[in-house]
Amino acid sequence: MKSIYDFSLKELEGYFLSKQESPYRSAQIFEWLYRHRITDFLEMKNIKKTVIEEMKADFELESLTLVKEEVSVDSTRKFLFKLSDGNTIETVLIQHPYGRSLCLSTQVGCNFGCAFCASGQQKKVRNLRVAEMTLQVLEVEKITGLKISHLVVMGIGEPFDNFDNLLSFLKIVNYAKGLAIGARHISVSTAGLVPKIIEYADFPLQTNLAISLHAANDEIRSKLMSINRKYPLKELIKAIDYYIEKTNRRVTLEYILINNINDRPQDALDLFNLFKGRLVYVNLIPYNEVEGNNYKRSTPENTNRFFDKLKKLGLNVTMRREHGQEINAACGQLRDKHVAKKT
Repeated sequence: MKSIYDFSLKELEGYFLSKQESPYRSAQIFEWLYRHRITDFLEMKNIKKTVIEEMKADFELESLTLVKEEVSVDSTRKFLFKLSDGNTIETVLIQHPYGRSLCLSTQVGCNFGCAFCASGQQKKVRNLRVAEMTLQVLEVEKITGLKISHLVVMGIGEPFDNFDNLLSFLKIVNYAKGLAIGARHISVSTAGLVPKIIEYADFPLQTNLAISLHAANDEIRSKLMSINRKYPLKELIKAIDYYIEKTNRRVTLEYILINNINDRPQDALDLFNLFKGRLVYVNLIPYNEVEGNNYKRSTPENTNRFFDKLKKLGLNVTMRREHGQEINAACGQLRDKHVAKKT
């Protein structure tokens, strides 16, 4: 049976038209699902019983199962959810002065296998459906009683490798009778799928785009990120330029600092030379070390030197504040431990 959370507003309109019902029903259903958070179709008080019976026959009100929750001293909360087929995913709630941000997953596992990343240690099993992405928001709000104000699509998986489902999900969470999260409060990260960056420039919602960069030359980036062998920096920068020209939106460059790998003065200079004059800013990220590889967090000395050099050169740069360091903070670590226990 199909999950009703997989359906966009337009798809539900088509469903109701096929039943000789007004397409306006779809907006009513969205309001019941995403504003009133019903758990039974019978709770839809302004919907005819005949329509409800048809919906019960055609759809299910799916949910995720909470397997484990970890809470850090800074109130970061990490959730391990089980899907209907038994696979597991991670979702992280982070408290900020400006609101509550949810980092969610788009795939079970990841095929891009970045050398430093825990997520890539478990290969991609499948894409998440629209419902499974949307339900991460609904379940966390239900568990915590808190309203999510910001979404960060940077969890397990490569979002642009699940492109069509991603776009449908973004429309649902942004829609006023859906989850009503503002487009500018939504950030989507990609490791550098060049064709999809170009395609995403035509997406009508003004969301934020982040590029997982992590190196400023092809030799280092190819060692860290296999995707760079297919889409090297020259092609990636062309795609970024196209996106900026088409949207006039600033692009975030995510840069994890790894000791003596990408945190040297020359690396900072290379980064400046690549992106000077472009509408970007660099978000430097302390590395959460992952069991099973030899990469180490950049020392405080190297980190500060790298940050200061970019500042002096005139590149916009910030240092990400750490959250949940003591609760398997790196994306994929909680799931990896769960999978390891099962095997």
